[in-house]
Amino acid sequence: MREAMRKATHARHYAEPPQMVGPDGSRHWITRAANFVVTVTDAAPDAVLERAQNPDEYMLLLPPGTEASIDAGGEHLHANGNSLTIVPPGHSRVSVCKPGKVVRVFSNRAADLAAASVNAATYSDGAPEIAPIVPWPDPARGFRLHHYPLDKIPSPDPSPLKMRVFRSTNLMINIFLPWSQRRDETKLSPHFHDDFEQISLALEGSFVHHLRYPWGANKTNWVDDEHEHYDSPSVLVIPANVLHTSQNVGRGAAWLIDIFGPPRFDFSSRPGFVVNAADYPMPARA
Repeated sequence: MREAMRKATHARHYAEPPQMVGPDGSRHWITRAANFVVTVTDAAPDAVLERAQNPDEYMLLLPPGTEASIDAGGEHLHANGNSLTIVPPGHSRVSVCKPGKVVRVFSNRAADLAAASVNAATYSDGAPEIAPIVPWPDPARGFRLHHYPLDKIPSPDPSPLKMRVFRSTNLMINIFLPWSQRRDETKLSPHFHDDFEQISLALEGSFVHHLRYPWGANKTNWVDDEHEHYDSPSVLVIPANVLHTSQNVGRGAAWLIDIFGPPRFDFSSRPGFVVNAADYPMPARA
């Protein structure tokens, strides 16, 4: 386990100002990792989220209660809340029909959003410790709108975590089923990632994220453990080589989404584990 080359980003949207405010009053919180960018928008009524010429696919997550129409790749789609849509490269337009939270996940090729992120300076060195995104094979049915109503998709995960993993050519998202029970603190899962980062996005409930930075030979670089309390919405960016685990706390439902870029081979290699594997083939070398 090597030293971490950067500290985690703690972005508590409920307590911090947005990075952008649109002319319609929509507020946008923007946080990046080395390879991808997460935008969480508090969308005003009739808000329009448009990308003139996005270079690659991005993911659109609508929580329950938000609705939008999506135009991209010559297709039109009405998306209800509690849904995930993978949007093809090129021009796209998301027109909000029922206001609320809108989550979009882009690769770092969305350079304008990466530059506008709250933690852009954290990645000014280019993050050489992170393996870059190498696109996976094109979608089986071509680049188009791939839409997944989440209320119709159970978890294939037998563990209490109840993961639901989706991938595109460049990104991976794990949309946990909401948890109503508190996580057993005697059965947490501390782990680290060698050469990729994770963003944990909390959309409902409260969490404590536990982080431990490895010690190197130079004691002046040592970082204390972090046990950070979060409410929702919020974003944690977990650097490579940082030991981490999370637990939901407090009362009520808790909903967490984990995001990665590029897609993970370990998750993808588990038969039946990636929900949309038929739409997005794996590389032959896998």
